[in-house]
Amino acid sequence: MIVGRLATLKEGRESYQRRAWSHAYRWLSLADRATPLGSEDLELLAMSAYLVGRDDDYLHTLERAHQAYLDAGKDVQAARCAFWLGLRLFFRGEMGRATGWFARAQRLLEREGHECAERGYLLLPVVEQQLAAGDCEAAYASAATAVEIGERCRDADLIACARHQQGRIRLQQGLVKRGLALLDEVMVAVTAMELSPLVTGLMYCSVIQACQEIYAFGRAGEWTAALARWCDEQPEMVAFTGICRVHRAEIMQLHGAWQDAIEEAQRSCERSQGVDQQAAAAAFYQQAEVYRLRGEFAAAEEAYRHAGQLGGESQPGLALLRLAQGRTDAACAAIRRVVSTTTDRLQRAKLLPAHIEIMLATGDIQEAGNACRELKDIAETFETDVLRAMAGQARGAIDLAEGDARAALGPLRRALKVWRQVGVPYEAARVRMLMGLTCRSLGDDEAAELELDTARAVFAQLGAAPELARLDSLGKGPTSVHPPPLTTREFQVLRLIAAGKTNKAIAAASSLSERTIDRHVSNILSKLNVPSRAAATAYAYDHKLI
Repeated sequence: MIVGRLATLKEGRESYQRRAWSHAYRWLSLADRATPLGSEDLELLAMSAYLVGRDDDYLHTLERAHQAYLDAGKDVQAARCAFWLGLRLFFRGEMGRATGWFARAQRLLEREGHECAERGYLLLPVVEQQLAAGDCEAAYASAATAVEIGERCRDADLIACARHQQGRIRLQQGLVKRGLALLDEVMVAVTAMELSPLVTGLMYCSVIQACQEIYAFGRAGEWTAALARWCDEQPEMVAFTGICRVHRAEIMQLHGAWQDAIEEAQRSCERSQGVDQQAAAAAFYQQAEVYRLRGEFAAAEEAYRHAGQLGGESQPGLALLRLAQGRTDAACAAIRRVVSTTTDRLQRAKLLPAHIEIMLATGDIQEAGNACRELKDIAETFETDVLRAMAGQARGAIDLAEGDARAALGPLRRALKVWRQVGVPYEAARVRMLMGLTCRSLGDDEAAELELDTARAVFAQLGAAPELARLDSLGKGPTSVHPPPLTTREFQVLRLIAAGKTNKAIAAASSLSERTIDRHVSNILSKLNVPSRAAATAYAYDHKLI
């Protein structure tokens, strides 16, 4: 019996070294049932449980390892177990228990007079608390202290965790180049396999998320590919694989492989259900986004609902779905709610383009303009090309809605250049559609049709049915003044002119400046080729424009 137990334990340890996680969990569990494992082997069993998606088993077994270290008088090792218990509970949102374990770890270390890496680990939650309080410099200093402890104690995991926090802090401060340099240094250790499996997975996920938040698509794609290779090398691993597939689906969607993105997100759901609720929610949201873009609104609705049920955020996608369904009141209420309750600048940057699109669709140019100015400010703070393109695309759409087609062309051209450079065909086609409308408004029908036809070809290739329908509704465009190429806002102003309103009265009714209305009136007279407001009114009635 002893020989059998020793053989089982040996097989479990060897399976762990081979990263055969389910085998390690099985053999170590069998050995533990025969005779309770010692503290070090309990740590191996706990980590195996975590990596095969047995989260509760991970916590329970790590608690046993903690107690075994205490019983052996090894307070430092017990404190390390307490830290990892607290961290996992923190990620699960169980803040009371997490704080309790962190406090226990701190108390255990107070008995020790010598320096140890565990003191550095306990600075990591302090960094997060300081960040949450908005004290970035204090957080950076705490992370720097943790790095120094890790270097003195030669603990690669601690160095990576703390340096990654430094990188995230610098990104949050808008110091993008410095932040990315710190994260790149962390990823050198990650890809060189210098870190434990748990820290490797955590660093992959956090760094990719940070890159996506600042729209560093190139880096996000590079590290996502590396994460996929790491996951593929460990086919028995469940932890991290679900969110890895979500990241891959996001990259696929960006680059126009929409069907592949849906299938990858579905595989993530299958992998994450009952194991990683956060990853499952993200996977459903990713599916919903592609369904919405393809015009499969019922499927999108269901996927957004699943994302919300799992605790994920369904915005701004759900608000854009409501807009596409013609439910503009619901779209406005949803986007205003989420924007009003979001304070983080990068999170707001994700919401503002949808906010602008919905406000323009409902004719609230003033609110759209305010959101556009905020988006521009964020883009200037973080100095990334994609954020600048988002702000430029929004500015062009607003200029076009206000009737200032000439002003729209510059930001739209700059946005198009970026979308083409980073390989995002859908957004590039949307910009081309705006440019087509701009050229049409300026009377350049040939250039307009070229831009619109190019956009149409991309939308058709992607399967973007709603955008194709929108293009069809625009028609081929006029070659004469019948009907006139007026914007939506210009039609509104023309109706008020015909009602006998002055420019000042029109400005008050439209919540626009009188100068903007003057420009609209000038554009209307020019486009209709008429000399006066009275002539414009007569033209409108003659051609049944109002």
